[in-house]
Amino acid sequence: MGELAFVNGRFMPLDEAVVPIEDRGFQFADGVYEVVATYGGEPFALKPHFERLERSLAALSLALDIRTYGLEALLREGLERAGFDETLVYIQVTRGVAPRHHEFPAAPVDPTVVMTFKQLYRIPQAHYERGVAVISAPDQRWRRCDIKTIALLPNILAKQQARAAGAFETLLVDGEGRVTEGSSTSAFCVVDGAVHTAPEGPQILPSITRGQLLELAGELGLPVVEDFRTLDEFKAADEVFLAGTTTEAMPVVRIDDAVIGTGAPAPITLKLREAFLAKAAPA
Repeated sequence: MGELAFVNGRFMPLDEAVVPIEDRGFQFADGVYEVVATYGGEPFALKPHFERLERSLAALSLALDIRTYGLEALLREGLERAGFDETLVYIQVTRGVAPRHHEFPAAPVDPTVVMTFKQLYRIPQAHYERGVAVISAPDQRWRRCDIKTIALLPNILAKQQARAAGAFETLLVDGEGRVTEGSSTSAFCVVDGAVHTAPEGPQILPSITRGQLLELAGELGLPVVEDFRTLDEFKAADEVFLAGTTTEAMPVVRIDDAVIGTGAPAPITLKLREAFLAKAAPA
């Protein structure tokens, strides 16, 4: 069928999908989302993605029981209908349609549930073989980054700043000079064989790929430290890498004007990426 959308119980071609103009997602960014990728046609890490979606819904007091709604069955139906070999699935739930007032609707309204199904084009292998350059910028996001909300304007501005600089990503730096994460990725550095990344909390999104990589690091016997590291410490690290649903584990070889390590993808990053791909591969 090609690019596909699901809107409130109906599947349709993506270019026919619409939502009402007074949907609170459109007017207020009052909603949450998830992004799921397939490997061998199978959605990867669906359980933790859905668990995070449930946490985000609860944090915004959005009344949708995704299990009663049958979201997983609908997602799998969409994969079959779209017919791609590999698919990127976007899931969005908003508070629904109501007259535009900042407070929640006075009378209960049904949430708006949207999914899109598109061909997944993975990042070129050359990026992983050569590594990527990133820049840094102040973290200007709100104080509940642990909620996967659709209010992403600061992330968009940071990502565009990277694009304008010819970089792959922007590392976000808080008021104390510490790296929190990337505009759409988790950030890691390796120091003396230990993998460091910012701890879970309101400053970062608890990335599903981040969790998978930390678990794999433990299985590989690599020390894992969840702590904040400054931008200077990232620049002086032996290795730096990024993680995300479509990024997987991406080696970083330059931050701003600083070369990381030898300036080439390094062993621990490559080992973790290999382990991740092996885990993601269908049985």
